[in-house]
Amino acid sequence: MLGYNALYSAAALVAASASSMVASAADLPAIEVVGNKFFYSNNGSQFYIRGVAYQADTANVTTGSSINDPLADFDACSRDIPYLQQLDTNVIRVYAVNTTMDHSECMNALNDAGIYVIADLSSPKQSVNRLDPTWTVDLYSRYKEVIDMFANYTNVLGFFAGNEVTNNNTNTDASAFVKAALRDSKKYIKEQGYRSIPVGYSSNDDEDTRVPMADYFACGDDDVKADFYGINMYEWCGKSNFKESGYEDRTKDFANLSVPIFFSEYGCNEVSPRLFTEVQALYGDNMTDVWSGGIVYMYFEETNNYGLVSIDGSSVSTLSDFNNYKSEIASISPSSANTASFTATVANISCPTNNKNWAAATVLPPTPDNDLCQCMDAANSCVVSDDVDADDYADLFDYVCAQVSCDGISGNGTSGKYGSYSFCSPKEQLNFVLNLYYQSNGGSKSDCSFSGSASIQTATTQSGCSAALSEIGSIGTNTATNAATFATNGRAASASGSGSSTITSASSSGRSASSASSSKSSSSKTSKSKGAAAHNDMGVFQTILTSFGTLSFVAGLGFAIL
Repeated sequence: MLGYNALYSAAALVAASASSMVASAADLPAIEVVGNKFFYSNNGSQFYIRGVAYQADTANVTTGSSINDPLADFDACSRDIPYLQQLDTNVIRVYAVNTTMDHSECMNALNDAGIYVIADLSSPKQSVNRLDPTWTVDLYSRYKEVIDMFANYTNVLGFFAGNEVTNNNTNTDASAFVKAALRDSKKYIKEQGYRSIPVGYSSNDDEDTRVPMADYFACGDDDVKADFYGINMYEWCGKSNFKESGYEDRTKDFANLSVPIFFSEYGCNEVSPRLFTEVQALYGDNMTDVWSGGIVYMYFEETNNYGLVSIDGSSVSTLSDFNNYKSEIASISPSSANTASFTATVANISCPTNNKNWAAATVLPPTPDNDLCQCMDAANSCVVSDDVDADDYADLFDYVCAQVSCDGISGNGTSGKYGSYSFCSPKEQLNFVLNLYYQSNGGSKSDCSFSGSASIQTATTQSGCSAALSEIGSIGTNTATNAATFATNGRAASASGSGSSTITSASSSGRSASSASSSKSSSSKTSKSKGAAAHNDMGVFQTILTSFGTLSFVAGLGFAIL
């Protein structure tokens, strides 16, 4: 099938003004989802992803080194686009973007080259931590900022709400929080009146969880389920074939999935140079009824040896992998459907039941509500002192939560029980339980000392807050049907979102040498990494300790976004 790349030349790379935040006049048609396939919105022809992962990592460089947001560096993206075009690329995947920077030049240049973008909404320090999953006001704010920045580009194919967050059967509870993020991202897109931009999830290929996880993200009502689903797939290594590689079994596994599914990463490098013989299978008749193409990992050559090209400043050198992939992708001719004659199979996917390999509730965490957090915070009389360092909050939580219920600030993705303030900042949550302790002990000044770590403030319950706070109740476990509206003042505004910047992400934002090996190993029939110990019933004390510790439980590398 001819892609849009055939219609664009390298001469079309002249970008629109950097001040423009929307794509140029010759916008690519948006890609839409119908059933389990992608289609061009303008003519209804089927769209197969011929993608390349386009973001360098920093896992193997000197401490303090960093890379730039790949969509904010026009010199780099204009240097690379002609090479991406040589590979007939129609999609790039980027794992992290900086919402304070302008992306218009690169986005317009990609548009003019016929290239779409799938962007991860998270960042290394702002994503769902598989070992301590939460869906918070601050994280939701990050997701909304990315959506706002890219919603008006029609060459944004979609967004990933998470990447390899659950990576084995010990942390499936984290998927409830990612699905809540996906739900709220879709809701936000609709509320803002943006075009219907698909939001999906990118999974690893773990033997125990691959099928229930896909079912989990594809089940439920349209406003909750994923619009598409990606799997980071490293099963085909060297000269394999459709059956021996595992591709035949994986195609059977997902034959009834009701949303588009594709390889969100692929390209095993156990045999080097990579031959990419899997390309013919992926775009061949055995797979195209189920799969919608894939994204090769990755463009940049680094010490993990997954690169297609080597970069030295402004100079690009193509590697053997580049030439092998170029030859294979140029020879594909997948069958093509059209919306005029395509009838989507309506398949209601059942959500997986909890068992030894799957324990994620279908009841999802609540939508983060900053107004509600500020309402609650202002209504507290006993609050943590401003001079207490956030690193010392854990001791206070440890003591107070042994005396009073902390259910109002905690969440459990296995049981589906979430406190009404589970999405608030650590400081706001600490104020809530300190005040609960203070009130439970009679409300005397001595009950709000905590060796000088807390003090009394004048509590204020605003008129726009009273109904919601009353419904939620004193321990914070009931649901409010009334909306909370907080009239911002200096104290409440400063409290909003405080204390969460140290949370370390566990959601992958790219792939280091070790994490690439982990993904490959989890796909292998002979070896499999099990990762972290089970923690599905993690208590609030561990939750708080995890939130403020300097952790390294990151599924993949962290990007330094500039």
